[in-house]
Amino acid sequence: MKSFKQLLGGDTRQFGMLFALVALILFFQFMTGGKVLTPSNMMNLLNGNSYVLILAIGMVMVIVVGHIDLSVGSVAAVTGIIVALAIRDWGIPWWAGILLGLLVGGVIGAWQGWWVAWVGIPGFITTLAGMMLFRGLNQYIGKSNSIPVPEELQFLGGGYLPEWGPSWTGMNNSTALLGLLAIAWVVNREVKRYRRAKELGSHDVPATVSIVRVAIIVAVIAYLTYLYGTGRPGTSFPVPGLLLVVLVIGYHILTQRTTIGRHVYAVGGNKAAAALSGVSTRRTYFFVMMNMSVLAALAGMVFIGRSTASGPFDGTNWELDAIAAVFIGGAAVSGGIGTVTGSIIGGLVMATLNNGLQLMGVGSDMTQIIKGLVLLLAVAFDVYNKTQGKPSITGLLFHRRKTRLESSVDEPAPEASEVPRSGPVPPTN
Repeated sequence: MKSFKQLLGGDTRQFGMLFALVALILFFQFMTGGKVLTPSNMMNLLNGNSYVLILAIGMVMVIVVGHIDLSVGSVAAVTGIIVALAIRDWGIPWWAGILLGLLVGGVIGAWQGWWVAWVGIPGFITTLAGMMLFRGLNQYIGKSNSIPVPEELQFLGGGYLPEWGPSWTGMNNSTALLGLLAIAWVVNREVKRYRRAKELGSHDVPATVSIVRVAIIVAVIAYLTYLYGTGRPGTSFPVPGLLLVVLVIGYHILTQRTTIGRHVYAVGGNKAAAALSGVSTRRTYFFVMMNMSVLAALAGMVFIGRSTASGPFDGTNWELDAIAAVFIGGAAVSGGIGTVTGSIIGGLVMATLNNGLQLMGVGSDMTQIIKGLVLLLAVAFDVYNKTQGKPSITGLLFHRRKTRLESSVDEPAPEASEVPRSGPVPPTN
């Protein structure tokens, strides 16, 4: 049992949500007669949900600071129509259209961030107004028409990594290379982790546990590489998937290893304490709201690229899917807790539910009922753990554990005079 806990990073519940995702995939794979784990279905699953996953990356930061953004679907829609019209009517190149879309998202985010940060209107109210405002603006600008987009933008939203060189393995070489890079990164990361533990004198994790852990992850990556690389001719790993990988890595670093990321969690955990420690709560609110709108603009451009046109009903209910993904991924309702990785897993859980139920022939009515129950149970689990004094679900999910130096380094016990007699005891989780 101890080795099993070490295999999962020291806690058998640490990867609970990831196990739930794997269990869902295997369940639907069995119930659909093997229709889930096929190259075409996996490509459709990633392509068809990439925009929600992009929104979830930004939404988790908004929720961590204690707000909610209800306008992301409308922001995506108005950005899509502006970009489509600019490329068609103004004759600007496709890459300038993408830059224009990101700029539009930044301006909208600055507008909403100003109301939240400097006027003091709660994000829920500000973005509720924004949802109506930008939805109407989308239909006003586009006159409720569908505007086609060029092939380059279609490649961004629905393209695949290109083929090159001889196909020795029978797979797409770009996908195979991406898989090899991912495997190399995993192996290198585990080797560094093991060496660091040895340098610190820790003997808790034997080499066999690290080897087994790496073998499992490498096997999963190799299988996914095979699935995405052996589809029908002309397909491979989707371009939106590659964009999503880059965003996940970038925002994981941003939230976990930068000053602004620490400020986001500090404000979400205790706004008053963060302000007293020198953190600008206004700038933090402004940043997360602006960042959310930029990602919503990007999601909107990815969507119109996949659908080949911008329409008046783009972005409908996207905010609900993004919020559900974040909470299912373990974010706390009260703020202060949430991770990018957890939100992506939560989004994949929702995507797998949609995909699997659709393959089973379940109607949209029952699909919505099941998704609602899943969201309710996930939040109830978090609330229950909080009332019981246990870590939230995110605390059990991909949370970097502090190295327990006291278990490997013999330190003298403090003298009685060194033990504080009063004062609050900081939390340990």
